[in-house]
Amino acid sequence: MTESQTPPVPGLPPARAVEDRRRTRAVLRWAAVVAVFALTGTGTAYGISRADRADLPGLATRSDGRWEYPVLVKPPLPSGSPGPLAAGNKAGTHYADLRALLLPAPRNATVDRTLPGADGWLPVKDYLAQYDAKERGELGQALTDRGLRHVASRGWTTPDGTRTRIDLLQFGTAEVAEESESVFASFNGPRQPLRGAPVFEPEGFPAAARLDDVWLAAFAEAKPYGKEQTRVAYATAGDTVAMVTQSRPGAAAAVPFWQTVTLQSELLA
Repeated sequence: MTESQTPPVPGLPPARAVEDRRRTRAVLRWAAVVAVFALTGTGTAYGISRADRADLPGLATRSDGRWEYPVLVKPPLPSGSPGPLAAGNKAGTHYADLRALLLPAPRNATVDRTLPGADGWLPVKDYLAQYDAKERGELGQALTDRGLRHVASRGWTTPDGTRTRIDLLQFGTAEVAEESESVFASFNGPRQPLRGAPVFEPEGFPAAARLDDVWLAAFAEAKPYGKEQTRVAYATAGDTVAMVTQSRPGAAAAVPFWQTVTLQSELLA
C-alpha cells in the first residue's frame, strides 16, 4: 500500500486530495524558485515536483552553476507503511532505509569512499570529527541523550573544487528530531563551531525553495574566511535531521548549495 492508498481517517481529507495539494504546492514552489533565481541573475529553470514514491528528476547543469544530478528515485516503502509526513505517521518514522535516501553525487563528481563506513552507517565519532575538537564531547553527549539511532553519510568533490558532505541523523521520533534542532543550530549559526570555519551568518536561502513541511536553517561562513568558504544547512523531516555542508576554495557558490539542500529535503519529505 502506498501513501496515497492509506484508508481515509475520520475528520481528515482523503489521502489523494492531500497528495494533490502537495503536488500543487510543489509546482507553485518551483515556479517561484524560477522567479527568485531570475531576479538574482541566475536564469534558472527548475522542473521538479513532489512524487508519491516515484521518480524525481535531477536538475540539469546550466550557466547559473547548477549541477547535473541523476534522476532521483525514492526507495519503495514496506507494504502498508506510510511516508514520514503522512497524517497517520505520528512518529514521523522513515520506514525506507535511510541510506537509500541520501542524495546521489552529481555528474563528474568524485565520491568520497571513506564516508559510508563498513556497513553503510557512519560511526558517530566520525560524524563529530567535522566539528571543532573542543565541542565534540558536548555535542556527542547531547546526541546520546536524545537516542541517536543512525548516521548515514555521503560526500563528493566536483571539478571546481567544491567539497560536499551530507549527513542524515535519525532519531526515535519526529518529536525528538525537532527537539534536537536547537542542538545543531541557533538563529545566528551552528551551535558548535565547524572545524576550520568558526563564524557563520544566516544564509540568504530563497524562501520559495523551502519545503512547507521541512524545517530549515542555512548559514554561510562570515568574512574573513581565509582560503575557502563553507556553507552549512540543517533540515528536519520526520524523525531525521539532515546536515548539508559545502566548502570551496575562494568562495562557496550559493546556487549548487541551494540546489543540493532542496533536493535532499525533497528525498526526505
